[in-house]
Amino acid sequence: MARVLWLTEHYPPSRGGMAESCDRIVRGLRGAGAEVDVAHLTRRDRPWTVEREHGGRLLTAPLGDDPEHALRRLWTTLTAEGLAAGVYSHVVAFGGAYALLAAPVLSAFLGAPLVTLLRGNDLDTGLFSIRRRATLLEALRASARVCVVARSHAPMVSALVPDTPVTWVPNSVDTNTWQILPSERERGLRWRAGNVAPGRRIVGVIGHLKNKKGVGFLLEALAASGHADAFHLLLVGEVEESVSAWLAQRADTVHHSFLPFLERYELPAVYASCDLVALPSFYDGMPNVALEAAALGIPLLASDAGGLADVADDEIGFVFPAGDRHACRAAIDRAARAGDEELAKLGAAARERVLRDFTPAAETAGYLAVFDAVAT
Repeated sequence: MARVLWLTEHYPPSRGGMAESCDRIVRGLRGAGAEVDVAHLTRRDRPWTVEREHGGRLLTAPLGDDPEHALRRLWTTLTAEGLAAGVYSHVVAFGGAYALLAAPVLSAFLGAPLVTLLRGNDLDTGLFSIRRRATLLEALRASARVCVVARSHAPMVSALVPDTPVTWVPNSVDTNTWQILPSERERGLRWRAGNVAPGRRIVGVIGHLKNKKGVGFLLEALAASGHADAFHLLLVGEVEESVSAWLAQRADTVHHSFLPFLERYELPAVYASCDLVALPSFYDGMPNVALEAAALGIPLLASDAGGLADVADDEIGFVFPAGDRHACRAAIDRAARAGDEELAKLGAAARERVLRDFTPAAETAGYLAVFDAVAT
């Protein structure tokens, strides 16, 4: 069975979708019998520690103001713990420039093949970053296998590093634990009754609402669609100042509410209040929000960016080509005209798709198959 050194900048207690995905994948691998030692290259001010966890170790390596020192010290820590050459079957790089920087070196030192797990930003913006591009390309060339969460990213990687095999392993959501409890549904309906005019459909826009997420693009399309009065936008997370200013100027015509960034366990009540969830990204990986909403039976209003194209189509929502403002307005028009029965049908199909195609078991099996394929 595999024994993996897992390098990442995104792991609990860090927040956000990357940390959630990392935690989910590591737990799945450990649950399947793999031993995974996570080296968390944290940006928080935390002490250096090596702790036992179920199925492996957690090495907390604070980058501080001297990341080069931290990465070199990590190698010293590994050898001091007896984790030198011959111990690990694989080295994994999961997200973040410093994980990608350190992984090829440690892979060489340990004599273990490197598997690089690319999330959306690693590729989409990393390739156009003066600071990160060389690090990314070096890691890709050093990898025995690259894993992507979006099918469309595979040919992009192959164009850059033709000799490196690429495998698509999509994200997942555990529907056994990801559910809306009766109390959460009641809370969501109560919030709706107190904040949204009767007859308006709530469109949730949830997460780190960055430029790439296309929030401003969606707002412009909604304003131009002639259907702004049919919807109430619920923006949950860190909203850019330009978006807040745009909405403040149009408070009488584009109905909206803000909620702060919420931890994942706080979100079911938010989803319970939504009729649709919007993901108008210009580019993306495979957002957890898309799978979370679909798993709860909520139709998507989404672009086809990155992994969204692997999740969403017109059978589970209202989809448009990324960046196409005319198609986005048309999708908004279709959503505005859809009746309750149609939305319920789309939501049921969305849940069925997640139950069939995006399970933790399939995700874990995908990564285990990659480890088997590149085993030395």
